[in-house]
Amino acid sequence: MSTASFQEDIARPKQPPQPVAPLPEQLGAARRFFAGLWKRVRDLIEIITASPTAVVGLIMVLFWVFVAVFAPLITTYSPLEQDYKAINQPPSAAHILGTDQLGRDVWSRLAYGARTILTLGPASVLVAFLLGIALGLPSGYYGGAIDETVMRILDALMAFPTILLYMIIISAVGPSHFNVVIAIAIGGAPGIARLVRALTMDIRTREYVAAAKLRGDSDFTIMVREILPNCRGPLIVDFLMRIGYAAFYIGTLGFLGLGLPPPTPDWGGMVQQGHNHMMANVWPVLSATLAIITLVIGLNMFADGVREESMRYQ
Repeated sequence: MSTASFQEDIARPKQPPQPVAPLPEQLGAARRFFAGLWKRVRDLIEIITASPTAVVGLIMVLFWVFVAVFAPLITTYSPLEQDYKAINQPPSAAHILGTDQLGRDVWSRLAYGARTILTLGPASVLVAFLLGIALGLPSGYYGGAIDETVMRILDALMAFPTILLYMIIISAVGPSHFNVVIAIAIGGAPGIARLVRALTMDIRTREYVAAAKLRGDSDFTIMVREILPNCRGPLIVDFLMRIGYAAFYIGTLGFLGLGLPPPTPDWGGMVQQGHNHMMANVWPVLSATLAIITLVIGLNMFADGVREESMRYQ
């Protein structure tokens, strides 16, 4: 290259780099992913709307979700604020559900307590599912000694009555948000592991699993990519049903004094703290009891409706 040509190249203004267009394969994969996601969402909406039971249950649950999310906007008082001049007051314009034995606004404690139960319930079930899948998937896939060992451990846990097992765990480690989640997760994991194991033992004999083995896929890849996705239908329904059970047990632990430590707003704790003052004021106990009942019934109705409609689609 001559000196003049070199100088021309140096003097020529540099063009900004042009953006690289996405590859057609990448665009196609993205479209397929979002199309598949939208199809699943559409199918779920169709299943829910086809079941009156699921619709009613969903409305009941969404009511408490709305209360939990917008608690600061729909309440006037702090759930911890005490007014010793307004102890055990009936419903009034100032306190729409009255006050408890410490002068705290019942509606505020109910609204903020919804946050607690709607957070701890799904969290505990999610942890239980992670434990159950981690135990049930390899147990059902490998069988033999692994299956026998895991099942005997789970049988030992399931020999305890559920609430007794929760009481033992909470009594040993102390009441707290984290410990309640762990206790309910440990109690729920054996049943989930058994469900995952049964589904895995059925799916591992399918042709696409044999094809994956012929491709040289590892056991972990086969379990995660081939078996687990084909278990999602029954697992989703079971997940929804267990949230209702978890909400019930959280309330029960609170009533037994093994739930969240006071003064945390807790529906079960409201019943436990207010039952000694029912002759003076029944509203704290009645409000918290109805809240637990409506939430648990709503969750169970939603799960039952989804289960019934999903079985028709199969």
